[in-house]
Amino acid sequence: MSDYSIREAVEMAVQTEKMGYEFYTEMAAKFKDNADVNELFTKLANRERVHEKTFEDLKDTLGGEAPEGWEEASNYMRAIVESAFFLGKEKATAHMQGIEDYRQAVGFALAFEKETLLYFYGIRDMVKEKEVIDEIINEEQSHIQWLTIFRK
Repeated sequence: MSDYSIREAVEMAVQTEKMGYEFYTEMAAKFKDNADVNELFTKLANRERVHEKTFEDLKDTLGGEAPEGWEEASNYMRAIVESAFFLGKEKATAHMQGIEDYRQAVGFALAFEKETLLYFYGIRDMVKEKEVIDEIINEEQSHIQWLTIFRK
């Protein structure tokens, strides 16, 4: 297993936000006739774009050296990225094609937000810009709350 750099970890966070944006944009379009669903997914898509920019900016501030404790954290981060959800048969981009109704979309969005939240907690522990990651974590938690309330 090759080393997984902090820069790669943050780049994966950028890619995760892009996947979220694509998913939410596609779901907003798919359910455009349901104003509430469309509004929820449009709002989530817009927030994913903001997060993507935040991680891009963070990536630009990273030095070349790995943070203290990165070797152990690297294994954790790689395990999340290589999980079935991100890379396997259940990965986000493949799974969204089979979504037929908004309930499935909301359920999938909840699972996606929870997986990315775990990933962001891992990044938070490794960067000095913790307050930046904390803001995104708080936002991701609010996404989970919105989706949970909407599902009910």
